[in-house]
Amino acid sequence: MAADFPYLYPYSRADARDLKQMQMHEDSFRLNVDCARAIERAVREHFNDADESLSDGCAQSVLERFGFKRVNFVLANSLQEFRKSVCKHLVCDETYQWGRGIFVPPDGMYNRYYAADTAAGLLEAFIGQARDAYQALGLFGPEHCVGDPQEQDFKGKVLVMRPDTLRESCWDPHDQLWYGEGGFGCSPHARGQAVYATCLSDGEKTRWNRSDFAGVLDEQYLPDWAREKLEELRGVQQEQDIGHSMDGMTME
Repeated sequence: MAADFPYLYPYSRADARDLKQMQMHEDSFRLNVDCARAIERAVREHFNDADESLSDGCAQSVLERFGFKRVNFVLANSLQEFRKSVCKHLVCDETYQWGRGIFVPPDGMYNRYYAADTAAGLLEAFIGQARDAYQALGLFGPEHCVGDPQEQDFKGKVLVMRPDTLRESCWDPHDQLWYGEGGFGCSPHARGQAVYATCLSDGEKTRWNRSDFAGVLDEQYLPDWAREKLEELRGVQQEQDIGHSMDGMTME
C-alpha cells in the first residue's frame, strides 16, 4: 500500500473551532463517515452465509481506499460507541484494549456518525483482518524497544520512528530506523526537543522531535541491512569524540 491519504484530523469539533480549523475538521469528518459506510458495505459484500464469517480481503478493500490511519481511527471510534450499547459484552476485552490504544476525541453526536453499524462478531472479524494486514507490513514498534524511552539518552542509539510520524507511503521498516547523533532532545530531561538523526537505510540526515520516536531499538532486532551503516556511524562518532577530547587537552 504505497499511496498517501488525506489528512486525518485528530481533534474534536470544539477544538477545531478554537483553533480556527473548522474546514480541516469538516473535510476529515466527511471522510470518516465515508469510511464507516465503506466498512459496512464491505462487511455485507464479504459475509458468508454458510458459517456467518467474513471472506478474506474484506478489510483490505477498505484499507486500500482510506489507509490504515483512518480505518483504525474509525474502528476505534466504532468500538467506543459499541461499548455504550447493551451488547457491549459481545466484543472481547482484548479487542477493546486495542481500540483504547488509538485516541479518538470525544465529539458528542458526531462520534455516532462515523461508527460502523454492524454485528459485534463481524466488527471483530473486520478488526482482526485490519490488524493482520498491519502486522504483515513488518513495522517496528514499542515491542521492539528496550528500556524506558522517557529516561533514555538517545545519542549514539538506534531509534525507532513511530509509524504515525511518517506518511503511509513511507510505512516500511527501512524508513523507521535512525541513528541518534545529537540535539537537546537526545537528553531525556532537556527542555529542547530536537533530535538530529541519520536514517540507517539511505543515510538521510534530518531533524526530528524526541516524541517522533517510539524508543531505543533492542539491537537483537537490528536487521542485517542496517548493521553496516550503524557500524560506520558509530565509528565516525567515536572519531569525533576523540577529536573533541584532544582539542580539550590542547586548550589546557
